[in-house]
Amino acid sequence: MSDYKTAFLKFAIDSKVLCFGEFKTKAGRLSPYFFNAGLFNDGEKLKKLGEFYAKAILDSGIEFDVLFGPAYKGIPLAASIVIALAGMDRNVPFAFNRKEAKDHGEGGSVVGAALKGRVLIVDDVISAGTSVRESVELIQSNGAEPVGVVIALDRMERGQGEKSAVQEVREQYGLPVKAVATLEDLIRYLKADPEWGGRLEAVSRYREQYGV
Repeated sequence: MSDYKTAFLKFAIDSKVLCFGEFKTKAGRLSPYFFNAGLFNDGEKLKKLGEFYAKAILDSGIEFDVLFGPAYKGIPLAASIVIALAGMDRNVPFAFNRKEAKDHGEGGSVVGAALKGRVLIVDDVISAGTSVRESVELIQSNGAEPVGVVIALDRMERGQGEKSAVQEVREQYGLPVKAVATLEDLIRYLKADPEWGGRLEAVSRYREQYGV
């Protein structure tokens, strides 16, 4: 496992963003872990989060011209990532959207850089794929090309069918989806420390039951 993946998982656990226990998912399943990206809620956490995303983006090899963060969680995320990339000698523009188009001033629904060329979408997770679909439609309507999606954690879990939301996005749009870390990375992380034995057993059982 890449060093940044291990460091990211430790960071998420220490920040209480990644919690263990018993949590009911939207699908009605009882999950032994929960990832709440909304708790990356101060300057230091957001700075580190942007750096982890930046490393994952560079590691992915996806070529892009503009970074796009869908409202709302994608907005501070995209800003933190481009700041981190600039610190790694990669200066890129970013844009985000409004939920409702503005009919005065500069108008429109896109704020920031123009959506042109190759656009990389960044978000916290992919649940139903709605945010990705809306982002793809917006990018294409501006004459640009969506080239991939980067998220924080891939739960690698079946949706309503046999495929995960990430797999469905890959197949439906033909886009690569890169996660800073995946459920398999989390299991390897837990295996590396005997302290997590109980949590490892619960997460592994859940993976066997609902994983893809």
